[in-house]
Amino acid sequence: MAAFRQGVSEAGFADGHSVNYEYRYANGDYSLLTSMTAELVRRRVAVIAAGAPPAAVAAKAATSTIPIVFVVGFDPIEAKLVGSYNRPGGNVTGVHLITSPLGQKRLELILERCPKHAPSVCW
Repeated sequence: MAAFRQGVSEAGFADGHSVNYEYRYANGDYSLLTSMTAELVRRRVAVIAAGAPPAAVAAKAATSTIPIVFVVGFDPIEAKLVGSYNRPGGNVTGVHLITSPLGQKRLELILERCPKHAPSVCW
């Protein structure tokens, strides 16, 4: 949240003046997310920042008009959060942490660069 708030500040918004933050925490009880996001929609917040994948999914189900910003570790296309990476469409955008495919590619590059007869040199 600190980085998010800093980015909002750098964009010219002043906490308590041009922007107010409202926090909701489910503390692992995902059954609360539906009512929490519904409340935010009723309050007509300007943006929903979903800090966890289940929150992003709940926010998407709650509104098609309020912008939703997310960070997820799963495929947002497969989860139907966005239509595509190039053109997410709708009101949802965010960051997809694609660590699995990158990890595989890193290993491929390491194996490609290591001498086949002495892999312990690289490790």
